[in-house]
Amino acid sequence: MRRKPIPSAASHGSASDALVFFGASGDLAHKKIFPALYAMVKRGELTVPVVGVSFSGWSLDQLKGRMADGIEKFGGGIDDKRAFSRLSSLLRYVDGDYGDEGTFDLLKTALNGATRPTHYLAIPPDLFTTVIRGLAAVGLTDDARITIEKPFGHDLASARRLNRVAHSFFPESAIMRIDHFLGKEAIENIVYFRFANSFLEPVWNRAHVASIQITLAEAFGVQGRGGFYETTGCLRDVIQNHLLQIVALLAMEPPSAMRSDAIRNEKAKVLQAIRPLKSDQLIRGQFNGYRSEPGVAKDSDVETYCALRLQVDSWRWAGVPFYLRSGKCLAETAAEVLVRFKAPPQRLFADFANAGERSNYLRFRLQPGSAIAMGARVKRVGKELVGHQRELYLQDDHPGEEPPYERLLADALAGDATQFAREDAVEAAWAAVDPVLRDHQPVLPYRPGSWGPAAARDLIAADGGWHNPVLSQSGAEPYSN
Repeated sequence: MRRKPIPSAASHGSASDALVFFGASGDLAHKKIFPALYAMVKRGELTVPVVGVSFSGWSLDQLKGRMADGIEKFGGGIDDKRAFSRLSSLLRYVDGDYGDEGTFDLLKTALNGATRPTHYLAIPPDLFTTVIRGLAAVGLTDDARITIEKPFGHDLASARRLNRVAHSFFPESAIMRIDHFLGKEAIENIVYFRFANSFLEPVWNRAHVASIQITLAEAFGVQGRGGFYETTGCLRDVIQNHLLQIVALLAMEPPSAMRSDAIRNEKAKVLQAIRPLKSDQLIRGQFNGYRSEPGVAKDSDVETYCALRLQVDSWRWAGVPFYLRSGKCLAETAAEVLVRFKAPPQRLFADFANAGERSNYLRFRLQPGSAIAMGARVKRVGKELVGHQRELYLQDDHPGEEPPYERLLADALAGDATQFAREDAVEAAWAAVDPVLRDHQPVLPYRPGSWGPAAARDLIAADGGWHNPVLSQSGAEPYSN
């Protein structure tokens, strides 16, 4: 197929006049996309046609039934019949093989003259290139946007190949690489809290920060998706995208303005400054029982847990270790960031001999809920000048918060790329982990309900140990090995 000229990026600042989503009969559509579309219609944010595409042998009525079931089970129920009726009237369906050009001819007919569609690929990664080329073959990439689900590539080389294919038909401004984690209110609050509060900037650097650790823990397992996990693993599924994006938000310099390109420029600089990982900086684990999951090899070496130490070689962060960990079947389902500050230069009080590494810290609770806490030492009652660590705790829940897919789909339709990954950032994140995707130690077993392999504790022992999120905890010392 002859490569077509890429349209001017100027047209991609305007709102889309249709949403096409591939994978309409899939699990993601059922659980996340249909509830998000329903909520968008209720708020008046979605008024354009929605075309579902899938190869399932379904009719439009069957798709509408699937949509209603997803909203009832995963979207809080259909509490506004008029909104559901409006969404149903917007919905269209194309059933066909993604490898058949006739499917894309049918899609073009279903779009009924829409000229600025957003195409959303909620499909397995091995179909991304097929669909992009199919859209281009019938002229559906002109003035359009493409929104691509993670994982964007399987390693650095495959990410570069996928970028080349996408750039053959779309300008970078029209490519939205979606990461639902970035749509969370608590993630956006990291940037706001950092740059809206003047007290933080003087200490947010290598002179005052001892270490930063990020935990994304899940108490559940692979939930029947063993076949998928066998091709992915924790390092690709969580670390390379979710957690490295949080590193970028924590470590970025102030953007010149709160504009999409300015913010994404600073995030990319951080990811480009990460020193490529070596095998001795990585601990890989696998929960006991994983190999009995359907679709999992009996001798699988795929990790369900990762802990690693990385360095950001920038002026601000040189020498400050960043510790990242994530895993399944852990003790809690939670995500937190702990920024530990260095101890005062002179230890004036006798109790500091017993304080160990429990110095001041800043803690961001990202999920469940949202909170910011600061750990400080205060004097105990009595004549002696001894104290203990207490927390100043700010509960920051957002009852009206938009779930990530609602926010990100609305942004994609509007052409706001702020919360989507850019080409240079994606490739820099892959470059950081690429050396250890194949060059690594075997997985270490760990007990479900624990905090992972014991060896992960040694990785961070010199910096005070892991902070294990305790969901019922407030106002107490958070450190626990």
